[in-house]
Amino acid sequence: MTATPAPIPVPDEAVRLAEALIFASTEPVSPRRLADLLEDRQLMPTGEEDLGAFVAAVLAALVCRYEGRGVFPVEVAGGWQFRTAPDLAPMLTRVLERPRRLPRAVMETLAIIAYHQPCTRVEIEEIRGVSLGQTVLDTLIEAGLIAPRGRKEVPGRPVLWGTTPDFLRHFGLRSLSDMPRREELMTDLPQNGAEMEATQSAITFQAGAEEPDAPEGQSPPDPQADGPDAQVAVPAPDGP
Repeated sequence: MTATPAPIPVPDEAVRLAEALIFASTEPVSPRRLADLLEDRQLMPTGEEDLGAFVAAVLAALVCRYEGRGVFPVEVAGGWQFRTAPDLAPMLTRVLERPRRLPRAVMETLAIIAYHQPCTRVEIEEIRGVSLGQTVLDTLIEAGLIAPRGRKEVPGRPVLWGTTPDFLRHFGLRSLSDMPRREELMTDLPQNGAEMEATQSAITFQAGAEEPDAPEGQSPPDPQADGPDAQVAVPAPDGP
């Protein structure tokens, strides 16, 4: 019978240091960054050689420490960040200001890019069935949700678009393999990166906010389609 490995002893100082680092960081803290800090402070127990396992044990101890609290550490976008407890979100939405929603055309475009990236502007237009205004792309770029991903090797070499780490962070995803269902991407998003930093993703949504004018050449969004249950049919890419 294979012996069960003994649990790694975790010094309280290591857990406190991880807690402080995650709390003070504006970006998700990667395990590598935490490992460098713990190693620099010489907090790994004597005789322990697996730094990765030690970091995992420290993070597990931190998660246990925050169990049942109003905030807790979660793994998102390849790192760790404090988030509010989901069950408290309905109460917080009554007292915290929330940013304006993005228009439906922008949400449709984001969903297409997320599931078909990297993709060109023409490919986005073919999937949506309508022309794509530059205002839509500019809005997503300013919000920090998409970025150029090189150029497609075809005549004209059009720009390829893909999502960013802020996209993962906003939706609480560890990686693109954890993508939600397509209809969940139609939830409300912050208007820009500054507002995204100012509020937690679990409490940034608001129905009925004022919509900006539709880009030239596009029809105004359907008011009935802008509610919390609005969904857009976006073809899924081939494969997983």
